[in-house]
Amino acid sequence: MMKKLVFLIVLFVIGCAEENPLEKEISAIPLDVNVVRFDQVFLGAKPSDLPKLKETYPLFFPASIPDSTWIYTMNDPLQKELKTEINTVFSDFAPVQRDIKSVLQHLEYYFPEYDTPKVFTVTTEDYRKKVILYQDMILIALNTYLGKNHKFYDGIQKYISQSFEKEMIPVDIANEFAYTQVKPPRERTFLSKMIYHGKVQYLKSLLVPKASLAMQFGYTDEKIAWAEANEKQIWTYFIEKELLYSTDNKLDNRFLNVAPFSKFNLELDSESPGGIGRFIGYQIVKSYMENNDVSLQNLLGKSSKEIFTNSKYKPKK
Repeated sequence: MMKKLVFLIVLFVIGCAEENPLEKEISAIPLDVNVVRFDQVFLGAKPSDLPKLKETYPLFFPASIPDSTWIYTMNDPLQKELKTEINTVFSDFAPVQRDIKSVLQHLEYYFPEYDTPKVFTVTTEDYRKKVILYQDMILIALNTYLGKNHKFYDGIQKYISQSFEKEMIPVDIANEFAYTQVKPPRERTFLSKMIYHGKVQYLKSLLVPKASLAMQFGYTDEKIAWAEANEKQIWTYFIEKELLYSTDNKLDNRFLNVAPFSKFNLELDSESPGGIGRFIGYQIVKSYMENNDVSLQNLLGKSSKEIFTNSKYKPKK
């Protein structure tokens, strides 16, 4: 018993010693995050509640949609099933709220001028709109986070539904915010597009540092392992095929867009993760930040040419 106690004390001391001072500072930022569970309000409402709902939440009831549509939705048996499924997965919302608070604390640290947004949980019919940033609000569609194998997602391709886990909520918030901060490249080259996405991924890594690299890219653990193991071969392929300064838009679908796999037109394609160019872009940006004394805000304004030239990027073997 004594040996076990000593072992646990050692682990605790090691854990404290390894705690990132910056993360400790960020986690101490006072932030009052109030999550409004509009999904529960609406899914639990009756048609007679509609006038009060429209008065309290006018944003969610645009004038272009007649009351009959909302009443039909309220009476739809599928809505009751949806409420049950959401309540089951999110029976304890406290961990999710802590994750949301954490990403907002990171936003406060890196972008102090950004006012803390209001957070609403909702439902959506479009699974591609999992998180929406609108004005001073964050809308989170909880029905897109019920678990990758949930029956509601039958028919959705696995490379998409694999990220339909509630642990992905802070990552998706970070992703949406990052794309508002990183300006699209002026150049049309494949390299500039890779670095554009690389900036986004680098910013995400700062906003959700506790999320695994696989989660940050929306990959499985196997896919991120493949990307890391084949980084040098991927880079060599891009060089030998003279793709870096190509302006062929077909390269977007092959190597940048979300997809089940990247398209090298080789037998190994099925093993690769989609959008592998984003991974390479991230490695270039990461190398640039490691080899240059540049702030995050300065990075966001740097051209792809400057980043690549001064990155000293050398892929791992």
